[in-house]
Amino acid sequence: MKSESGLKRATDLNDKDEAIFQALMKAMVERQLPPGSKLPEEALADVFGVSRTGIRKVLTRLAAVQMVVLTPKRGAQVATPSTEEAQDIFRTRELIECANLPTVLAHCQSTHLVALENLIQQEQQAHDERDGPAAIRLSAAFHIQLQAISGNQVLTEMVTRLTQRSSLVIAAWGAPWQQGCRCDDHDRLIGLLRQKALVPLTEAMRQHFAHIVASLHFERGGETLPDFASLFTGFGGANDR
Repeated sequence: MKSESGLKRATDLNDKDEAIFQALMKAMVERQLPPGSKLPEEALADVFGVSRTGIRKVLTRLAAVQMVVLTPKRGAQVATPSTEEAQDIFRTRELIECANLPTVLAHCQSTHLVALENLIQQEQQAHDERDGPAAIRLSAAFHIQLQAISGNQVLTEMVTRLTQRSSLVIAAWGAPWQQGCRCDDHDRLIGLLRQKALVPLTEAMRQHFAHIVASLHFERGGETLPDFASLFTGFGGANDR
């Protein structure tokens, strides 16, 4: 049986692993770590103040959700979705999110609409201020929150993972200032949701995904090595290991 101090240390380590996982995930989703970025274990261990073994565990988790690619002798790098994978991700999102709309409509209340409208306002402000990371985060949050209205937690988790991978697709293949979705598309979806118009709402959602895919430019970028020290300020250094 583990001692109380041993359990606390294990909990602290798990908490730190989760914090590092979320920090790297956020940086990838918000395009601060673009597709192809190298993720050297030693550099990340120094920045986050953990061992290389700890970093390896986190990178393995990220690889399991297809956000990172682990290659023997080359190490880890942020995944770069292929053309086919990129199209499949949005095709899958369209299938899932459209199929769930009848349940969303059945559960939708005025409070849900207010929350979604608030997200759109924040998203528009982020676009106006050219705050790319915020625009991407809010765009994903809109879709996740919309699907969450249905009360289907499993489906919401699936949509969450798919929006994360979608962000990599847009980072890899989108135009230089393509940050998330189009706000006017989201406005239209809210209007149809308010009217409880299922058929037009479903068609608008399909068109929304078609707009995103049509805006992608399938030209691959190169590998990069980000400045991790600047990117992940606030985490302990090597002395905290």
